[in-house]
Amino acid sequence: MNSVKEQKHTDPNHLRYADIDKSAQELLRIENELNSNIPATLWISDLHGEGNRFKSILRGRFGMLYQTCKEALPNTFTSDTIQYLSRIIRKQSYIKEESISMDRQDVILCLVQILKYKLSNIRYRVEDIFLPEFKTTITRLLSDLPVPDPIFEEEIISTRLIAHLSHAIKKVLLERILVLGDTFDRGSHPDKIIRILSSPSYRDMVDYIFGNHDILWMGAASGNQSLIAEAMRITCRYDHFKMMNRLRFDFDKLAEFAEKTYQPELATGKFKAKTDKGKSMEKALAVIQFKIEEQCINNHPEYGMESRLWLNRLAEMLKSGETAELNDTHFPTINFENPGKLTDEEQEIIDDLTTQFTTNKRLMRLLKYFFTRGKTYHVHNNCLNIHALVPSNSEGEFIEFLGRSGKQLLDFIQETVLRVGKNYLVGKQQDEQDQALFFYLWCGPKSPFFGKHAMKTFERYFLNDKETHTEQTLYWKSNLQTDEFKSKLKEDFGVKRVIYGHTPVDYAKGNQMASEDGVAINVDGGFAAAYYNRGHALVHTPHQLYGIILPTPEEISKAVLHEESIPLDIELIDEFYQPMKVKDTEKGKKLKDTRNRLLERIRSLV
Repeated sequence: MNSVKEQKHTDPNHLRYADIDKSAQELLRIENELNSNIPATLWISDLHGEGNRFKSILRGRFGMLYQTCKEALPNTFTSDTIQYLSRIIRKQSYIKEESISMDRQDVILCLVQILKYKLSNIRYRVEDIFLPEFKTTITRLLSDLPVPDPIFEEEIISTRLIAHLSHAIKKVLLERILVLGDTFDRGSHPDKIIRILSSPSYRDMVDYIFGNHDILWMGAASGNQSLIAEAMRITCRYDHFKMMNRLRFDFDKLAEFAEKTYQPELATGKFKAKTDKGKSMEKALAVIQFKIEEQCINNHPEYGMESRLWLNRLAEMLKSGETAELNDTHFPTINFENPGKLTDEEQEIIDDLTTQFTTNKRLMRLLKYFFTRGKTYHVHNNCLNIHALVPSNSEGEFIEFLGRSGKQLLDFIQETVLRVGKNYLVGKQQDEQDQALFFYLWCGPKSPFFGKHAMKTFERYFLNDKETHTEQTLYWKSNLQTDEFKSKLKEDFGVKRVIYGHTPVDYAKGNQMASEDGVAINVDGGFAAAYYNRGHALVHTPHQLYGIILPTPEEISKAVLHEESIPLDIELIDEFYQPMKVKDTEKGKKLKDTRNRLLERIRSLV
């Protein structure tokens, strides 16, 4: 017996055939993937802590159910019939409607057709999709094999089968999610959003692109003190103390200092916090932030941010009494001779917050998802996906920062973020240059996450002249109007389209998500109340690329109350005469190269 095994392991023909079989198996897997339809993909951006709203809309799959039914069923099906089948799938229950002449058997056969269409896109493990009770029956229906008569004849059995088929369809409805950044700030539940995205149900289908607000919190967690002050300032600005309590942050020391030093009645600047405690903390943190920012800007002249140095000008106004420009003159911690110097109490507070940010395990569990799974950009289905922009100048040329531009710049940033994340997660000391870069990425004019000439936080808080508050948008959107710049993007990143978030699109004013040629698409979830409460998502199926104008919170509440589907408006961007296949994408090109190498290897073994 042993001699037979030994002979097999040493027989050249046996080893050759084993190699051929293994290579052939991989070759056939790649061929199947190349000829599969592209995955149904959802884009969403700028969730800004609105966890409950995100959960509600995600549960409804952003209107993809109707479109999937439409693509899967014959053209002879009316819109009313497709809506009817969508309602059945959503409720996972048979519904009888007088206006629709479909019995349970008709519904079952339609649901099988929809499921078969979805399963042709990509290979799923049956045990991950079908509940065990009807697994054999559903498998036979999908294979066009006969099933027992009671499946159609016994009402209770057919009703349960409809429920199981609906469950399976909902499981495979959405295959890929691209989140274009900004989970943090403004809303109070960024932790809920991250838990959803990183949960077993979603983590393997999500690609996450960093936004500037994510960069802010990642930089703060790495120990950048100006970003720590900024992240806490924004938190206090929106009175999100419950969120910080959930993360087990202790801000008693900060609150005691702020309420003693910056009494709310003397905080006359443009502070947004609604509580007295929040307003005092917001102002205290703003002053600390500006002081530390100035240290960073002075230490890094290569950033070219000298125009943001306001404290010497502020001190001069306060010292001379010429304060007509100011709406707030109470700055007890500003030293006129050295305005950028922290007081002993301020230093103690920022050191305490630094320890908390860099060691807080609950925050670390959230940010681990960004540091290990997030990206500066991502290419998917021939689309470049970024949060805000690729830095460019008024002539439509990629602008250089730290000796790099275009794709090379974004790759450099990705390497830095990964290095900082690795150090953060193991408690290793950070490189000062790396930490400082996070500050620039948050608010620098050449940052791919920001896109404005300056962040006018100081001016908006303390200067009366509203013209000084303007944050001039740079050249990204105007450059995207030119064929030359779009061609440059396509060539540098090897793509056919660019999809980005960061900037809201006011649908109510008739603005469109996509450029006329469909090459540049602006996706902003509009989840923050400040941004119209009317945002966008994007869906790419094998047959269509279309934008979805998302419902407002009021429309969601009304639909839930009446158990209705949420109303959605659609912006059609592109249609494909033949279903788009994986072989038509950038991923397909790489798979073809691998396939060709395997084929050469197999032929060499013959």
